This record gives sequence, structure tokens and C-alpha cells, in this order.
Amino acid sequence: MRIDLPDLVSTTEAPSAAAWRDPLGLLLASTGEGVFGVDLDGLCVFINHAGARMIGYEPAELLGCNMHELTHHSHADGAAYPVEDCPIFNAFRQGEPCRIDTEVFWRRDGSAFPVEYSSHPIVDGGEVRGAVVTFIDITERRRAADALRAAKNELELRVRERTHALETALHQVRELAARTDAVREEERTRIAREVHDELGSLLVALKMDVNWMDKRLSEQAQRRPEDAEGMRERMRCKCQNMSHLIERAVDNVGRIITDLRPSILDHQGLWAALEWQAQEFVASAEMALDWRMDVDDAPEPPEALAIAVFRIFQEMLSNVGRHARARRLAVHIRHHAGLLQLSVQDDGVGAPPQAFESANAYGVMGMRERARHFGGDIRIHSSLGCGTHMELSIALSSAPAPGEGT
Repeated sequence: MRIDLPDLVSTTEAPSAAAWRDPLGLLLASTGEGVFGVDLDGLCVFINHAGARMIGYEPAELLGCNMHELTHHSHADGAAYPVEDCPIFNAFRQGEPCRIDTEVFWRRDGSAFPVEYSSHPIVDGGEVRGAVVTFIDITERRRAADALRAAKNELELRVRERTHALETALHQVRELAARTDAVREEERTRIAREVHDELGSLLVALKMDVNWMDKRLSEQAQRRPEDAEGMRERMRCKCQNMSHLIERAVDNVGRIITDLRPSILDHQGLWAALEWQAQEFVASAEMALDWRMDVDDAPEPPEALAIAVFRIFQEMLSNVGRHARARRLAVHIRHHAGLLQLSVQDDGVGAPPQAFESANAYGVMGMRERARHFGGDIRIHSSLGCGTHMELSIALSSAPAPGEGT
């Protein structure tokens, strides 16, 4: 910045002494703040270059001008600012200093800028003679404050959103846990009923047949020879009937065990179990099946992951059976670069997307929790009248975090 030193010294004085003759002038010229003085009428007595430049004038143009009418005449919204309310003038009218950072000054071109200013009365001989005003342009400070406020508001909004999401997730987890317990109890009840109704009745029938045979054998010595042949025939029939009852009991036990954990999953692996489950489902649902599986290069996944994939597949098929009213089912299983993609597409009635995000969509919630547990993801696309497409994507090397259950 160029500083013009006032020519207040004679040529006979040393240059160094002349440079320091007017320290107040040097101070006003060197500061970046605007500084001006007003008399008791509010007229400008002096103003430095920085202050004049901020409001778009040269210093000489402002001398003798009413500074309130020139640069402080209106509020930021354009409303008139009465001179009697001006804190600057109150400094010499009432002898009250002030410091304000909520108002604006107006430039020569009619634009306004936010300022922070202070006004201090000038007292001479116990009487107020005017006031000195210092001011700075706080546009950048205000912009930074606005940006900080906006960032704070955005952060608060995000915190509220995250808090709501966490509360929602916690509520869903609690509902899922309750639903899981309910399903587990329902399954135990179903198995207990089957054991009681199916196996119990078979075992009672077997017991009755055994008792009958025991009674007949104990009576064998008292029978006449001519009746022995007929009794042997009747006993053979009883043995055959007992054999049929035992076969039915074995079938029922096998079915219950398969419901609990398919033996094919242990004996032949995940890929055979998936195909078996799909064939069993379409046979019972009387649906056409489009089956494609490309897993020739896929490794057999860890046991926990294989069970999770199989249960997710079962739930996908269960959803189709309960809701889709479909006639055709397409199952495509593909392995590529360590990633398993299992897709189930039906031609049923479909559903709106929000149906799969509702708080009581426990089946979908359970599938997603199983997949997320192993780092996988489930995508569902559906619309009314256009069927439903469900796809599981999961890395075959995925494993749950240490200490987590399956």
C-alpha cells in the first residue's frame, strides 16, 4: 500500500525526523480498518483512505458530508434507518460508546455490505465534541459463519437421520428377534404335533399288533392242529401290516429330519441341495421350472455359509408359494470370480416395492440379515402384475466375524 506522508516539515529538517512528524496520519493511512470522525452535526471531519475506499469514495469527497445520510441511512432489508436511532450519533449525543456487528453500510453504487463498527465519543474540556468511528467489512466473516451454520444444520440433520435410522433398525431387529422366537416355537409345535399325531399313532398301532401276536402265541398250545394253519396266516398278515407301519414311521422320521436339516446338504453339498429343493418345491406347487446352474468352477462353501444360502433359498421359494400365485419359476445360479449370484424369478402377481420394506416383512428381513451376516446382499425388484425377482449376491469365501453366531 502506498502511504502519502503529510508535508508538515521544513526542508531544513532531517528526512528521518520528517517521516515521524505525524504518527497519527501514518496510523490512519496504514490500517486496513475504516476510520472517520464526525462532529456534533454528524458531518465528516476526517476519514482515512481505507474507509473511503470501502464505501466507494475519495477522502476529500466525504469531508463535510453527513455520514449517516451517506452510508448508514437504511437497514439491510432497505427499510429506513432514522438518524435518532443511530448508535454512531448516540456516541456524541449521549456520550455512549458502542460496538455493533449486525448492520450494514452502503456504498456509493447503492450496494450494501455487512460491517462491524465501533463509535467512541470525543471529549474536550468535559464536553463531547463528536465521535470517532472505526469499521471493517465482515462479508467474509459472515460468509464463513453462514457456511459454518449451514454445515452445523446439515450435521444436525444427518445426526437426526442416522439416529432415526438406528432407532428404526433397532426396532426391526427386536421385531425380527421376536418373530424368530415365534417361528421357532411354531416349528417346535408343528414337529411335536407331527411326532404325536403321526409317529404316536403308528407306534400305538404297532404296540396293539405286538400285543395281539403275544396273546395269540400264548394261546397256541391250546389250539387244535386244524386251527393252526389259519392262525399262521393271520399272523403273517399282522406282520405285513406291522412292516407297513414301520415303513411309514421311518418315512415320517426322515421327513421331520429333512425339515430340520436336509441330509442331502451334508452328503452331497450345497449345489445338489439347492437343485433338490427347487425340484421338490415345483413338484408340490405344480409349477414349471426353468433351472440353470453354472457352478462348475465354484468351491464348496464353508458349512455355515452353505446353510445360510440354503435357508435364504428356501425363504425365497416360500415367498413365491405364499404370495406369488405364479405358474412358472426361473432359478438361475451362477458363480464368477468368487461371487455367488442366486436368482429367483416368478411370473406371479407381484407386489409394490414398499411391501418388501415394511416392518412386518419378517421373511425378507430374515433373508437380508442372514446375507448381511456373511457380507452378502439381497436385491428385490417387483411391481404389480409383473412378478418378483429376488437375487442373492454373496462371496463364497465369506465368513461371519469371530464370536458371531450363524
